[in-house]
Amino acid sequence: MLHSTEGDAQKISKNRANDVDRHVGSKIRQQRVRMGLSQQQVAELIGVTYQQAHKYERGINRISVGRLWEMARVLSVPVDYFFEGMGEDVGTPELQPKQRMCLELARNFMKIREEDQQDALSRMARALASD
Repeated sequence: MLHSTEGDAQKISKNRANDVDRHVGSKIRQQRVRMGLSQQQVAELIGVTYQQAHKYERGINRISVGRLWEMARVLSVPVDYFFEGMGEDVGTPELQPKQRMCLELARNFMKIREEDQQDALSRMARALASD
């Protein structure tokens, strides 16, 4: 029989493991989308079903080390990419679509090389926001 402190420790450990699985899955999805790949394409590239790839991204199924290595190769990232930001966002909710859109907008804005084009886009955003 488990003592209450042992049971509590196991629950905390299991919750942390689930948080890690969700974090890794989120990073997989982030990079897949960044590369313009579908879940089906990634599934084929790593040799799993679409359903399995979907479960990896959702953190429903834990991804093995070997499969994570393959995922990193397919997504052209180092394995440690999947663990970046672990201490920062474990347990935080997934970004909402509008938040994602804002992040993408900011990323794309920073890629514009011409400062006058950045200024023009900024002015256009201000004008649209004031309507």
